[in-house]
Amino acid sequence: MPNRLIDLSVALRADIRSDPPEMLPKIEYHDHHMTGPRIAEYFGVRLDQLPEGQYAAMERCTISSHNGTHVDAPYHYFSRMNEALTPGGEPSMRIDEVPLEWLYQPGVKLDFRHLPSGHVVSPAEIQAELARIGHTLKPLEIVLMNTAAGARYGEEDFIDTGCGFGRAATLWLTEQGIRVVGTDGWSWDAPFSLTREKVQATGDASLIWEGHRVGRDRAYCQIEKMANLDQLPPDGFIVSAFPVKLHRGSAGWTRAVAIIPQ
Repeated sequence: MPNRLIDLSVALRADIRSDPPEMLPKIEYHDHHMTGPRIAEYFGVRLDQLPEGQYAAMERCTISSHNGTHVDAPYHYFSRMNEALTPGGEPSMRIDEVPLEWLYQPGVKLDFRHLPSGHVVSPAEIQAELARIGHTLKPLEIVLMNTAAGARYGEEDFIDTGCGFGRAATLWLTEQGIRVVGTDGWSWDAPFSLTREKVQATGDASLIWEGHRVGRDRAYCQIEKMANLDQLPPDGFIVSAFPVKLHRGSAGWTRAVAIIPQ
């Protein structure tokens, strides 16, 4: 019996709320009739000599490497990584330098959909969820976080929905040998709009991007804007999330897939 595949990626679209307004992708769709005249002119033939006057469909995209489902490289978080392991740290890996072995590993799905938006998940809460599903983390497993954000993708409140993972939780995961984590939220950290309220109330700038910044201590990657995590079992599947090899990039788009042996 063939393996069961679950698509963990969102479609890259320009007509929904998937990012803050200034970061939304732009996609121009050119259909077969739109491209016909130019190719006919190039080859010096009449348009009616092409099959029904048609040529090729294509899309012209203006996008960030962080639009759609993507893998963040350590370079995204800070210019140095592994400062907890190497005196002075090391230059952060770009997305084309991340070991492919990190992105094809057994997966674990933790369910935090019940937690309120803006909540910062603690190591104790992760440990409790692991105990609930009866799983002990192993180095290099890919840990996926199912939050309330997944059900709101494309809606106006998407980027403001879901819990996040701060410094303590991210550091704990990396200390267990985890090198790739994922979330169905816009960001691995708690929604910026809710974190901003905490920063303004406390004046504590260390709350800004506190989960991401762990990459400065220990190198890790994260997959953001994932989909269909609610369809996954807690464990017993493989995650494949190879990123596009964007030269010296801070991230790469991925068609993340869960492979469930049958």
